[in-house]
Amino acid sequence: MTKIALEKIVGSFAEDKDAAAKLRREKILPVLASGAGLELDFTGITLTTQSFIHTLISEALRQNGEEVLARLKFKGCQPAVRDIVETVVQYVLEAREDDA
Repeated sequence: MTKIALEKIVGSFAEDKDAAAKLRREKILPVLASGAGLELDFTGITLTTQSFIHTLISEALRQNGEEVLARLKFKGCQPAVRDIVETVVQYVLEAREDDA
């Protein structure tokens, strides 16, 4: 399983959509496309924006559907961060169903 420590990349407030897009493009999508597992470690991140999380994971969810969640783990999420991740996951999966 590939692990990405997000706090080392974006600091304690994850808001940089450019950094999220780069991670998505260079790490997240290639790892998931290979069939491997991926752990996004939010340890040390006290707050994030919905747009950061959306940029980070929405394409992976749109491409692979809910089944990708079996290989995509979210570690060390503070409650506020966990709520935002869950909101984005739910929103993207519902939008995907609506498009089908």
